[in-house]
Order: sequence, then structure tokens, then C-alpha cells
Amino acid sequence: MPLKNRLKSTASSLGRLTLGVVLGLGLAAAVISPVHAQAVTPPVADAAPAIRAIPAADGRGPALWVIKDEDSTLYLFGTVHLLRPTTGWGTDRIETAFDSADTLVLEISNPDDQAAVIPLVQQHGLAPGERLTMKLSSGELTLLDNAARSIGLTAAQMDPFRPWFAALTLSVAPLQKAGYDPASGVELLLKARAEAADKPVSGFETIDEQIRILAGFPEDAQMAFLRSTLEGYENATVELDRLVEAWAAGDVEAIESIGVASMREGGEELYQALLVRRNTNWADQIQTMLEGSGTAFIAVGAAHLAGDDSVQEILERRGVDVDVAP
Repeated sequence: MPLKNRLKSTASSLGRLTLGVVLGLGLAAAVISPVHAQAVTPPVADAAPAIRAIPAADGRGPALWVIKDEDSTLYLFGTVHLLRPTTGWGTDRIETAFDSADTLVLEISNPDDQAAVIPLVQQHGLAPGERLTMKLSSGELTLLDNAARSIGLTAAQMDPFRPWFAALTLSVAPLQKAGYDPASGVELLLKARAEAADKPVSGFETIDEQIRILAGFPEDAQMAFLRSTLEGYENATVELDRLVEAWAAGDVEAIESIGVASMREGGEELYQALLVRRNTNWADQIQTMLEGSGTAFIAVGAAHLAGDDSVQEILERRGVDVDVAP
């Protein structure tokens, strides 16, 4: 494929990377926090969020799977890292599975830890000498300034941002304005409940590892992500609304179509980095967990539990039975 067409295709898919972030990267709740003396985004959540009631789902609710052997039970639950407070997803089957678990396993154990993320963003997300605004056309600069002003910044204040971080900040900002709230995301609610019940909370990854995924993309891919984010800024919630509706209804095929297939269309590098390599690593860790005993509730972004390279499919190919939870 010619470079021009490849970049156009990449830009089109990366414009929907918001879905990958919201479904696939647990750092979403932490990274949209104060990161620079001149750039303060809306606060994310209280350091110790109160235990909130989970609105009841309509019908069966989000999908839930279970893996069992002689002395282990592992539940697999797909999440959305930012939700509107009114989104219904609570069900008796989810409550029963969670209550039965000895431990909670998330993508990262501290999705609300702003103190941990700030130095990492300063290291990997800021590059004052590169000047982001110099990499944009006059039209793109206008779009950047308009988007930045909508969250209380200016293009000049975002000048030190690396393209991936500018794009991520501007991807999540309109979602917050539309009522999506990190404090209402599944992980923070489950984490608060686990801590209140003295359940240990662990993570498959660290915030550092997740930030390095985005920071490690080539410059042209980061710029494509930023440009498409600017172009779609005004309508950023449309696809996410569709995806959340599918997730809350347990429609895994729709999640694959909206959140996974489009990511793969953007290029194998993106797909492998955000999903396949991570899913493979998590499957390794799950198999290690099965060698022990007890019950665990595993909650990761829903995109990781949909499609041919999902965690479940990888485990099934290795001979591990994964069933839909009753």
C-alpha cells in the first residue's frame, strides 16, 4: 500500500483510538490529571472514592466468563474505564461472582494514582524542545487551539506535549464534557468495593508499561492520532455511546466490530501493541494463577475480551476451557 494511503488508513483508525483507550488501557482514569504547571486538565477522582451504588442493568447485562479447574475459579469481566454515572451494568450474576472472589485483578492496580502517573507523563508525554504547534498546518493549529480552549487551555500551553499525549488529552476531554466520568468507570468502583472488603487488588501491568505503549508509537502514527482526534473532536462521543450500549447489553460481537476491528484496520503494529501482545501476556498470567488455588475476579477493558485474539481465544487455543458464566 502506498505510504499516503497507509497513513490515511492509519489516521482513520487512530481517530477511534479513544475507544481503544476507554476499553483497552486502564490508565485512562489516571492520565487525565494535572500534569504540568501550565496545563491542568479537569481533576479525575477523589484519592479515596466513595463506594457508589452500581445502576442496575437492563436485561442480562455485560458479558461475564468463568475459568475453572479443581481448586481455582477465575471470572473474566470486560470493563469500560469511563462511564456516565447513570449507565446501568450491575447484575446479580456479577455481584455474586465478585463477592465470591478472594482477590481482584485489574489491568493496573492503581488506575486512580495521579501521583504515580504525573512523573511518567512528564518523562514520556512532554518534549518542550520539539514544539508540537510547529508540526501542524495553520488549519490544524486552529483546530488544536479551539479544542484546547474548550478544556481551559490554549494551543501554546499544549506546545510541550508529545503528539500521543495531546491526542489522548483531547480524546478524553469531550467525553468528560458529555458526562463520562473516570470515577464512574468500572475499575474504580470495583477497586473501592474490594478495598472495603479487604480483598487484595493486583494488576497485570503497571501505569509505566501502559504509557510506554502509546509513547513508543512512531512519530507519524502519533501525529495521525492527533490529527484525526482534532478532526473528530466535536463528535467524539458518538462511537463511544454505541460501544457502551453494546457493552452494557453484553453484545460481544458489536464490541468486536466497533472497538476491535477498526483498531486492526489501522495497522498491525497498533493492533499487536494494544491488544495481541498484552492479551498473550495476560493469558500467561492467568495460566499461572490456575496453578494456584482460590477465586479471582479479573476485570479488564472489554476490547481484550472480544475477537479472534481475545484473552479467551488465546486460552482456548492452549487447551484452557473458558465458559460463559451462568
